[in-house]
Amino acid sequence: MYAIMTVTGADSTGIIAAVTTTLADLNVNVIDVSQTIMGDYFTMILRVEFNAESVSIQTIQERMRPVAEEKQQSIRIQSEDLFTAMNEI
Repeated sequence: MYAIMTVTGADSTGIIAAVTTTLADLNVNVIDVSQTIMGDYFTMILRVEFNAESVSIQTIQERMRPVAEEKQQSIRIQSEDLFTAMNEI
């Protein structure tokens, strides 16, 4: 299954490491990533792939909650199909 994850918030050291380490622990593969810093604001969008029979989007979101709290980020994940449908014109 493919999904899109967004990470946004104030910039600080270790955001990418914390997010990708947690994804690796869940056996979620990062297919593509884009990140930028605008002033003091960090944004990252990841396209990820995982086996939906082994881990669910809900489980990934739950495991990201402590990362989001520690790094003071907003982290959201949704299926790529849903993301595409919501963002197409």
